Amino acid sequence: MPARVGRGSCHGIAIGRWLVVTLDTRPSPDPTAEIAALDPDKDYERIAFLLANQLFPYTIEKSLEYALFKTYALPTVSRILAATGEFTARAQKRYDDTVLLLAEISENGFDDPDARAALKRINAMHGRFRIRNEDFLYTLSTFVFEPIRALERYGPRPMTAGEQRAWFNAYRRLGAEMRIADLPEDLAGFRVWREAFERREMRFEPTNRVVADATVKVLLDMLKVPALLRGAAKAALVALMEQHVARAFGYPQPNRAVLAVVNGAMAARKYVAGLLPDGKRLRLQTRRNLPTYRGNYRIGELGTFAPPRD
Repeated sequence: MPARVGRGSCHGIAIGRWLVVTLDTRPSPDPTAEIAALDPDKDYERIAFLLANQLFPYTIEKSLEYALFKTYALPTVSRILAATGEFTARAQKRYDDTVLLLAEISENGFDDPDARAALKRINAMHGRFRIRNEDFLYTLSTFVFEPIRALERYGPRPMTAGEQRAWFNAYRRLGAEMRIADLPEDLAGFRVWREAFERREMRFEPTNRVVADATVKVLLDMLKVPALLRGAAKAALVALMEQHVARAFGYPQPNRAVLAVVNGAMAARKYVAGLLPDGKRLRLQTRRNLPTYRGNYRIGELGTFAPPRD
């Protein structure tokens, strides 16, 4: 499989409805109108693509980063990650690999050869460990609900009911491709399950903090935050977390002044974003100049592998 160079190839491979509405890298002249004309139960891949890559690329990108981060507040997840050493020794690579593998699927569609290769890698990595089905299911729930929550609280507008359904359907398909059992039939049921699971399972354990600190360092490094400002930047990140998530990481709640500044800044962002027109260009994750690869990577080499036997 050829290496990616700035994600230079665009496949446009499609079947059925995709002969008309292809899941390629073309922007929509009017993404809101196109989405409104599509069926969230049939055209969910195209709808999710436009939401994530044209309409709300930055908000959804950051919400998905937070979604993955939230899973580290589960001791059953953080123990595995801490034991492998990947998040302490190679945290940046782990972040970049996750972004690219998921983007190969979401940007190309499940039937694309590169998406199939990415799914194969994801399933191979997970298959090396004894991971509970409910941990897989919870991770999937964060990918569904965190973008919905972020757009409602911080985005230019909330997702419509149809957009939420399409977003759910896209990730339900991902769950099926990952062979996750007991997938929910609808958003409402998934939300009830997720909230009960968090109350039951999300609690502090030292490995949560180890993985969280390594991940926060990656984020601050990517943002090029100076050393003198890192304490304040970390406090701002904690202020954006839900309180039960911060507690599970062992992070103290920021003081009122920090909360007020962060909440005010996010409210201002929401207001300004709401005044701007819909995006006309695409922002594709596979074209990001991620630190590990600088635009050049091979799907089959992403992720982790079993150590060689002696």
